[in-house]
This record gives sequence, structure tokens and C-alpha cells, in this order.
Amino acid sequence: MRIGVPKEIKNHEYRVGLTPASVAELSAAGHELIVETRAGMGIDFEDSDYVEAGARIVANPAEVFGAADMIVKVKEPQPSEIALLQPRHVLFTYLHLAADKPQALGLMQSGATCIAYETVTSRGGSLPLLKPMSEVAGRMSIQVGAHYLEKEQGGRGVLLGGVPGVAPARVAILGGGVAGVNAAQMAVGMRADVTIYDINNDRLAELDMFFSSQIKTAYASKAAIAAAVAKAHLVIGAVLVPGAAAPKLVTREMLKTMKRGSVLVDIAIDQGGCFETSHPTTHDDPVFVEEGVIHYCVANMPGAVARTSAFALNNATLPFALALANKGAEAAMAADPHLAAGLNVSAGKIRHQAVAEALDLRFEGWHGY
Repeated sequence: MRIGVPKEIKNHEYRVGLTPASVAELSAAGHELIVETRAGMGIDFEDSDYVEAGARIVANPAEVFGAADMIVKVKEPQPSEIALLQPRHVLFTYLHLAADKPQALGLMQSGATCIAYETVTSRGGSLPLLKPMSEVAGRMSIQVGAHYLEKEQGGRGVLLGGVPGVAPARVAILGGGVAGVNAAQMAVGMRADVTIYDINNDRLAELDMFFSSQIKTAYASKAAIAAAVAKAHLVIGAVLVPGAAAPKLVTREMLKTMKRGSVLVDIAIDQGGCFETSHPTTHDDPVFVEEGVIHYCVANMPGAVARTSAFALNNATLPFALALANKGAEAAMAADPHLAAGLNVSAGKIRHQAVAEALDLRFEGWHGY
């Protein structure tokens, strides 16, 4: 198969769909790799590194898309990239369509087969291609939250871990999944006062055992969330419904009860965000203030630590990329229902039910299901 890797063009996106090590694996399996010039520069890989790994370097995205059968990316295709997609293409990347109807309509019009990292599943029901970026975003959320609590950033002027004789900051984490757990690990390490909220009692019990006395847990009722928000210095939104839009857990009215200079970090912004007042921001302009509360809603948080993120992502995606390349998309998905769960769009139709419901579009199941 001919596999193309374009340079990412989203704002401050430095990751790359395939590292030279991944290119070498695919090349050794007999596939042709076409990489756009400077695609790996954001993580300090030269074109020569890709040539050494077996790739051919081309000058622009049009050449990548024109030569390749499968496109491997990191972030959702931008409009100029969607315009290059054809029905023969397999697109393998993050899509997050539930919060992006224009993209979904563009992909439908292209006729391409579009497989989203974030809805590929594992045997245990987890999301293995979302997990590494959830780990990064969870850990980053505490890092950026602590920064924006500083007075010179407009924050309340609170040190996350406090000091002897002065209480630490109160951190409320909404969602006890991968992102939430990684946020909690970082917050505990910085000696904050941490509470995780979730609606799954079994998960709360697991978290209680895992963290022991280092954190508190609470059932995420509306009343509990309202009370948490009112007293928290930092709130992390880490909820996820696979493929679907994130539920709005924190309303503007709740926001009004928060102390001025408190901080919200919305990890769920790719799926529409879990705070009523959220809207996507960029690394260029990462925060805005509503009701006196700082909102950090960067839609590609892991792009800020691109080298770590690119390697972690490639570790997870490479086996699936190999399967798609070796067998072809149809056969690979027919052989692996977990990979098939990643299919969001093909032949102009929405193939993922949660995406269809979120966008109010017709769902048509793929024949291999």
C-alpha cells in the first residue's frame, strides 16, 4: 500500500502521524511511504531521517494525497486537506466529529473511508488510541492549571501545593477515566487537595483503592458538582462519552459561585467541552475569562509537548496502521471489530451511531458490522 504522511497544519500542531521508526516498520513490511517535506521538523526529525527509514519526500500536501492510498495524520483534516480526499483514500487520524459537523459533512462529500483513532476500541472496551493522548492531556491539565492560578496570569494567586501553615489548592476532577486519573496523579504529586467525581460507583471504588488516602472520591450528582465548583480553585473537565458530544456538567450559574481567578481546564473540548461556557482555544491564545473564571480550552493540548506525544501516539497506532496496510481497510476491519469501531465515515455515510446522534445525521451501519 502507498501510505502518505502530510505535515500537520493545525495551529501549533507539531506532532507527526508517523515517526521515522514507524516508517521503517511499514517500509520493511513492503509498503511505499510518501512523506511531505518538513513533516517531522516539529519533533526534530529531518527529511533525511525519513529517507533513511525508507520514505520518499515530496514537496506539498497535494503530492502526498495524490500519491497515497492511506493518509496517516494526527489531527482532524483541515478544509484544504478535506478538499484533497477522494473515495479511494483511507484516512487514519483523530477526527472528533461529534463537535464538528462541517468536517463530518466534508468527509461525507469526499467519499473517503475515515477511521478515527478516538473510537477504536480494545477487547476490554477501552480506547487504546485515545489513551496515550488522554494521559498527556491529563498530566498537562494540572501543569497549565497551576500556571494560570498564578496572579500574574490573572489567577487567584494560589500555589497548588500550599506551604506549611497555608492550605493547598482544592482541585476537582470531573471524570475518573484515563485523563482524570493522570490529572489526579500530577495533582497529588504537587500536594494539592484532590477530589475525583464520577457516576460509576465501581470506578470510584477502584480509584479509592488505587490512590488510598491521597485523594477523595464523590459521586458526580448535579448537587455534588455544584458544591465542588463553588469551593474549587482548579476544576478539570475530563469526561468522555466515546464518539459523542461531552455532557455539559458545569453551567454558567455554577460558574458564578466560583472565586474570582479560579481556573477551569476543559480536556473534553475536542468533543465540545463539558463546561457550558467553553469554546475551543489555541496555543496562540489559550485562555479566556467568563464570570471572573479563567478557561483553558486548547483543543490540541498534547501538541505543546509534541515529541512525547508523537512517540506515545505512534506506539499505539502502529499495529493498527500495519493491519490496514497489510490487509486493506475492508479486510482489516472485517477481521478486527475493535478496529471497525473506529470507522466514522465511508462512502458518504456516517458509520458511527454516537457521531450520527450527536450531529443529527442519519446513521448507516457498515456491512462488516
